Amino acid sequence: MNIVVCENLRKVYEQEKVKVEALKGLDLDVEKGEFTAIAGPSGSGKTTLLNLIGGLDAATSGELRVDGQALAELNQTELAEMRLRKVGFIFQSYNLIPVLSALENVEFVMLLQGIPAKERRERARSILKEVGLDGMFHRRPNELSGGQQQRVAVARAIVSDPAIVLADEPTANLDSETGGSLLDMMQKLNCDKKATFIFSTHDNMVMEYARRLVVIRDGRVVEDKRRQ
Repeated sequence: MNIVVCENLRKVYEQEKVKVEALKGLDLDVEKGEFTAIAGPSGSGKTTLLNLIGGLDAATSGELRVDGQALAELNQTELAEMRLRKVGFIFQSYNLIPVLSALENVEFVMLLQGIPAKERRERARSILKEVGLDGMFHRRPNELSGGQQQRVAVARAIVSDPAIVLADEPTANLDSETGGSLLDMMQKLNCDKKATFIFSTHDNMVMEYARRLVVIRDGRVVEDKRRQ
């Protein structure tokens, strides 16, 4: 079953009265449970594509369906609800809330979802243990290393069992050993929880971990390889 369907997807930005076409009729289907890397040079459209799939931006034209829902049919409130319930985001810059502890950062999405406090706390503790941060629950982001902060970000992204996890350059600020252990962890979560992972990346290590590699150039898919 395809969890993401992109058909003839176009995205045009206007910058100082100059039109920039970031996606040029892109076609892509992603099956449920895939571990997919989207690679390509800077400016190829990788981050734009992730932002469209996550409902953070709207396509100029074409069809985009996520978990069976055409995103163009949703208003801003419905899009926000879709992001909250169905999509987990992992950002290159971690995007943790500095005044909250690791535990509170992971709880935050569930708080917005209206999950009761006791269940939130139990789930947050469990997922932080799963990502190797037992004993660091009460540390704030500035008391954690970059790798530890990214683990908190991964825990936050997956704690509410989203249908899809979008990771934009998740290893960019990490050394290769930390990045490798993070990818091992995400691969395990992909297998255990059956969440669909889509990465945008320049990192060869991420490309090697991925079971499917999609290469985008100039706003179009130019290569699509699956590994057994």
